[in-house]
Amino acid sequence: MARGKFITFEGIDGAGKTTHLEWFRQQLHTRAARAGGTVIMTREPGGTALGETLREILLHQPMALETEALLMFAARREHLAQVIEPALAQGDWVLSDRFTDATFAYQGGGRGLPRDKLETLERWVQGEFQPDLTVLFDLAPDTASARRSAAREPDRFERESERFFARTRAEYLRRAQEAPQRFALIDSSQDIALIRQQLEALLARL
Repeated sequence: MARGKFITFEGIDGAGKTTHLEWFRQQLHTRAARAGGTVIMTREPGGTALGETLREILLHQPMALETEALLMFAARREHLAQVIEPALAQGDWVLSDRFTDATFAYQGGGRGLPRDKLETLERWVQGEFQPDLTVLFDLAPDTASARRSAAREPDRFERESERFFARTRAEYLRRAQEAPQRFALIDSSQDIALIRQQLEALLARL
């Protein structure tokens, strides 16, 4: 059986990626079934029992920046070992709400952890493994902030300043520029219908 594909959705909080995740999963299901597999939808931090426990700690407990990064990668290693790698090996497709790009964006760009430390952890936890496609929903921080204010009670990341999210967005865009063959950039200020047209074009290429 052919290896499955790994697709990630990324963007700052409020950029709108979650709005499109379930719709994209439904569309992806047909393509995965054609290849003999199914679609696993997951998220980071999280995706496993241990990962979900770490998610609650990461989203709600204050901690040192290095601790935050280490816990992110600890949850990721478990996610890879228990969910992502086995699913891909058996021909399933995996759709994840965030992956390593988010750690570079939030803990690196937003919080200022040196990039070389994150690169060391990335190599240790996942080697050369990267998503087959990363869809980056890009939105100005002030617009994203207005959207977040209408959502649920914010976690400690969502309560960060617009300057924090400007740095986070800049790191996302740097990562996208560094790996243009992997990233698809979506202007999230567009109408949902226009965004879904672009997502349909991406699906047609998979």
